[in-house]
Amino acid sequence: MQEPDIGARAAQKQILAELPSVDRVLGLPAVASHVGQFGREPVLAAVRQMLTEARAAILAGQSSDASAWNEAAIAQSLEARLRRATQSRLRPVFNLTGTVLHTNLGRALLPEEAIQAAALAMRNACNLEYDLDGGARGDRDDLVTGLLRELTGCEASTIVNNNAAAVFLALNTLAARKEVIVSRGEQIEIGGAFRMPDIMVRAGCKLREVGTTNRTHLADYADAIGPKTGLILKVHTSNYVVKGFTSEVDEVELGALAKERGIPLMVDLGSGALTDMTRWGLPKEPTPQETLAHGAAIVTFSGDKLLGGPQAGLIVGARDLVAKIKKNPLKRALRVGKMTLAALEAVLALYRDPDRLAQRLTTLRLLTRPAADMHAAAGRVLGPLVAACGGGALVTIEACNSQIGSGALPVESLPSAGIAIRPARAGKGEGRFLKAIESGFRNLPVPVVGRVSDGAFRLDLRCLEDEQGFIAQLADLKVKS
Repeated sequence: MQEPDIGARAAQKQILAELPSVDRVLGLPAVASHVGQFGREPVLAAVRQMLTEARAAILAGQSSDASAWNEAAIAQSLEARLRRATQSRLRPVFNLTGTVLHTNLGRALLPEEAIQAAALAMRNACNLEYDLDGGARGDRDDLVTGLLRELTGCEASTIVNNNAAAVFLALNTLAARKEVIVSRGEQIEIGGAFRMPDIMVRAGCKLREVGTTNRTHLADYADAIGPKTGLILKVHTSNYVVKGFTSEVDEVELGALAKERGIPLMVDLGSGALTDMTRWGLPKEPTPQETLAHGAAIVTFSGDKLLGGPQAGLIVGARDLVAKIKKNPLKRALRVGKMTLAALEAVLALYRDPDRLAQRLTTLRLLTRPAADMHAAAGRVLGPLVAACGGGALVTIEACNSQIGSGALPVESLPSAGIAIRPARAGKGEGRFLKAIESGFRNLPVPVVGRVSDGAFRLDLRCLEDEQGFIAQLADLKVKS
């Protein structure tokens, strides 16, 4: 076996000896300021980690110089480590994907009124479950029930943490150990492999399929009703569309059948538009008020999709059925907290003023933004983007189409405009370039999330409202080739 080079070993020992001790690093004036900012224990841990990594690199022959261990370099390296270590895992991003209600990016953005209401609830004790008029314990659902009664025409309501929870809780309460009649064409699956048949099993219900994938008739429901029937469930297929030779039962007819047979009709609307979207030129989406008027006894929908509020599952409908749902022991496990209720109340209150809703409700403002606005924005950001991307990139303005997202109106698109970034020279290496440019934007101080398609990295500008903040950080863009 060949002996290690004696001279190299001696050099390694010399370099190791020149490394400063932990106490010496902590005693440096520049490091002392970090202690004041981040705390002594985090700084101590970072110093130890930095020195351990330095020793390992020297012993592995990956470092041969200790001269870089001056005070300025140490302080700079420590600050970078400490900022990474203390950075919040939940960070704001620029959503330039073209999907307005992006599930992975938090869905609906809350209007300022909701943000202020949630902040007020966080800062102060509040009457979450306290009746200020009677001086006794209250019901947290009462904070929004009045508004929901006014806006949907429901008799009662309750709120849980998302629409999946709303569906589960209603099924478990109203149809446990009973049959639930559902059209075969409405057995949906949403994100995260949430499937309606699976949730029925977990809720203790037995699925009774009727009809076929593409066609279901009123007689199919009528024939399926029996002594074991607990509920008729109609599911709004908000995340897909079946076209061609199709037929589904009108809600009014189904509601009349349910009433005649004494079986509650429950409708899961999913995306939960709370107003007629066609008023602003958007596609038609069923509303809770329409569904209740058609004869539904219980309606469930999301708070953070087309409604434009916080994550929540809303259950509205008949007083006696909602009362049963609220008495279910699982309700306590699924209930929402004061911040959600505060934000939801503020959002619902905006619907009282429909004339200004498109300006005040962030989701609606983004969905109704004219394509001309995005084209103008693209013109303003084009120059800074060209300069930031460098000569290796071809940066152009292109028309595109935005999606609503989160399973709402899946085949509908909204005319938009954005930026396409391609390699200046087509051919070999395009894939590496696109990965590098995408990574570079994700690693900006406020990450920019776009999408790669058709040989380009694309930034849809529909959701870009802070143009100056976006442009200001482009100087930090680094693209590793």
